[in-house]
Amino acid sequence: MAKFAIAKQLTGKRLVTNDGEEIGKLIDIYVSESTGKIEAVIIEPNPDNGTARRLKREGGVVSIPYSAVLAVSDHIIVDKKGI
Repeated sequence: MAKFAIAKQLTGKRLVTNDGEEIGKLIDIYVSESTGKIEAVIIEPNPDNGTARRLKREGGVVSIPYSAVLAVSDHIIVDKKGI
């Protein structure tokens, strides 16, 4: 059975790579209008993290493909290779 979360509850959650690096916090999600599926998560990158500093920024935020998301609980775990 699928577990559902309200998008507003996800805002502010920390994104952590599968090797423990905190790369930022979630500020928004991108949902495809045609399919209704989450395409990407938009984060405010952690300026103290080297990996986050190397990510491509658009207007100060970073878009991470939803396919890189491994788990969502207290933190959002992403596959470092997928970002």
